[in-house]
Amino acid sequence: MTMLSHKTYQTLTVDITDKVAHIVLNRPNELNSMNVDFWHEFPSVIHDINNQSAARAIVISSTGKHFCAGMDLGVFTATGADNTIELGRKHDHLRRLVLKLQDCFTVLETARMPVLMAIHGGCIGGALDMISAADCRYCTHDAFFSIEETKLGMTADVGTLQRLPKLISMGLVKELAFTGRRMTAAEAKDSGLVNQVYPDHETMLAAVFDIAKEIAARSPLAVTGCKEMINYARDHSVADSLQYMSVWQSGMFQPQNDMMEVFNAKAQNRAPEFEELTPIDPVKIF
Repeated sequence: MTMLSHKTYQTLTVDITDKVAHIVLNRPNELNSMNVDFWHEFPSVIHDINNQSAARAIVISSTGKHFCAGMDLGVFTATGADNTIELGRKHDHLRRLVLKLQDCFTVLETARMPVLMAIHGGCIGGALDMISAADCRYCTHDAFFSIEETKLGMTADVGTLQRLPKLISMGLVKELAFTGRRMTAAEAKDSGLVNQVYPDHETMLAAVFDIAKEIAARSPLAVTGCKEMINYARDHSVADSLQYMSVWQSGMFQPQNDMMEVFNAKAQNRAPEFEELTPIDPVKIF
């Protein structure tokens, strides 16, 4: 059992079974809007799973009518802005707050294990920032996606405008951002935002967990290498990415370990068994 087993959260639940972590947004009466507690708890649990090597894949789903209604309005009144602060310093404080909020979703990219989103109902505003940082997205037929910030008189600032153009066409991103209109599940599938659309929540979760379990059956080192290399290639040229691949492979590829285990398992007609990734102590250096 990991230390996660002894933690309680106000905005979500966490379960780890068969090397798959399931994080569930759990404020259905509030449409799972992202309140102050969420912004502390969500990155914390992702960090814990990553640092403890507590799972080999992470599934994030939700409860109630909608996946997530985005930023809770209470957050806007809890920023700690002080009108007595000199204007330049006040704006520097706001800039740093935005960077902290961005980091809350960047943890999905930096986590060593794949993150799979299972989305139903509305995925609105900040929720789109969140799912854009995940590795794979799946949804139900009733799901819809909306860059809601324009309707509120502001520009989305926690990652959607930076990550979504890497996932779907630039023109479609601009249309969605300019208008704030709803993208349907079918359009999300056609555009490449989601991998698959399912008829209902139960069917979706079963399918996504099958994918997560298949990931968990692979070498954690090989899988994290795939995630690292694909994310690097997204942000760099082909030449730079090939160079980085050669450096990664020269250090991480140890065929006498995981590859040999695969061959031995096949010969013995059993499932391969792999070592977990080394836990990370976020405080201790040596």
